[in-house]
Amino acid sequence: MSTIASPSAKTNASPRGMVGRSTGDRVILALTIAAAAIMMAPLVWVVALSLKDNKELMASMNAVFHAPYTLQNYLNILTTSSVFRWILNSLIVSGGVTLGTLVLCSLAGYGFARLNFPFRNALFVIVLIGLAIPEQAVLIARHQLFSWAKLHNTYQGLILPWLSAPFGVFLMTQYFRAIPKELDEAALLDNASRFKIFWKVLLPLTVPAQATLGIFTFLSVWNDYFWPLISGTKKEMFTLTVGIASTQTNFAQSEGLGFLMSQAVFASAPILILYLFFQKYIVTAVSGAAVR
Repeated sequence: MSTIASPSAKTNASPRGMVGRSTGDRVILALTIAAAAIMMAPLVWVVALSLKDNKELMASMNAVFHAPYTLQNYLNILTTSSVFRWILNSLIVSGGVTLGTLVLCSLAGYGFARLNFPFRNALFVIVLIGLAIPEQAVLIARHQLFSWAKLHNTYQGLILPWLSAPFGVFLMTQYFRAIPKELDEAALLDNASRFKIFWKVLLPLTVPAQATLGIFTFLSVWNDYFWPLISGTKKEMFTLTVGIASTQTNFAQSEGLGFLMSQAVFASAPILILYLFFQKYIVTAVSGAAVR
């Protein structure tokens, strides 16, 4: 006689599976919370330090865990610090570089992917070689060139070096190549010009690539310290990274550790705001870059 599995056996197996999955979910959740806590700890520490009086911190670092807390360091920023000027400089430079990079790399990517011209492949290889050249290798020549052109301590001097973006050209070229050429042919049959094909047909299809390139370009320029330190010698032309570093260098003459940390909070605020508004695009950009 054939054996028929009883319903009770199925009902007994089901809870065990649910328990296994539930336990795994709990472990993953616990690890996620632990990782988030580790990543958030430095930010919480910086915010706590920024809310303490410098005299208390000099007496004991344990004061950071106890009340009272004060906003005096932030009031000092509003009245005495140049941090708002530095934030404005960073926004102008980062925004200008991002906009210029998107425009130039989109045009270059379209040209390499769709247009036929002499030495196209050779020029594309030269662009790729630019990825292998470290910034330090051309630093002296760039510094001399910008000094001759009197571009130091100007926004142009801070923006122009970033516009040579071989990675952006490579990314946009590969993205344009992935778009079927039948779209170009259909537009040509409708008597569309090359620019109209680029602007109306192909460019809207590259929004994911532009989002990836724009986000990473903005963050890279915002966090850059090396070139702004060399190019901007006047305090009013400091970017935020250089300005905060100069405050740390003159620590003895500053308002103390709490004041320094309050400036660091101000430095992080624009990036946090950027993430809140564009978090969907940032996650898509990171996951898309990983897949590609």
